[in-house]
Amino acid sequence: MNIKIYSDGANIVEMVNAYKEAVVQGFTTNPTLMNKAGIQNYKAFAIEVLSHIKDMPISFEVFSDSFDEMYQQAKVLSSLGDNVYVKIPIMNTKGQPSYNLINLLDSEKVKLNITAVFTDKQVTQILKNVDGKTPHIISIFAGRIADTGADPTLVMKKSLKKIKSHSKILQLLWASPREVFNIYQADKIGCDIITVTPSTLEKLSLQNKDLTEFSRETVEMFYNDALKSGFTL
Repeated sequence: MNIKIYSDGANIVEMVNAYKEAVVQGFTTNPTLMNKAGIQNYKAFAIEVLSHIKDMPISFEVFSDSFDEMYQQAKVLSSLGDNVYVKIPIMNTKGQPSYNLINLLDSEKVKLNITAVFTDKQVTQILKNVDGKTPHIISIFAGRIADTGADPTLVMKKSLKKIKSHSKILQLLWASPREVFNIYQADKIGCDIITVTPSTLEKLSLQNKDLTEFSRETVEMFYNDALKSGFTL
């Protein structure tokens, strides 16, 4: 596959292991994942991660609802390493778009991962606010789009065409995948990056597995679990 796989999480041990095993090409985090991992000191966490991973892209997200504070946080995060991409949400909780902030940070050559993008219109507005000279990632939440019953490949294909016609160094990321098959979908349409959790990453080993044998293994799992439970009828 041509697509780059980024590990999505905030467990330092898992991140370092994935890095050492060379099974991914980058990393992403977000405040929700960090909260689940019990991270309390954001900057200390970022510095520790960067002490281990110095030559792969890592995305750290701002966490304010104020654009002025987002700017200050972005500058701090960006200063931590040349491989840092700063995640800027497409809007704040009030629904106010972050296009002006994106424009400002782009003008200052801060590498961005513009996140929580759901629509082609949002992509169009992003492209109006970046000059195409600084590497950025645009993260479209394909998995969440699919959760609504819509086909995410439609917006992904349309957005990819716009992004590549704007700048060859901008990258499209398939975010929030729901299953391993999404990796193959994203690769097929030419998506640059997909984020996956460590548990999803493990399932890549099933590629081209014999389905008849997979069927037998599934039956064996049911059988063994029934024995462990001591079921009787």
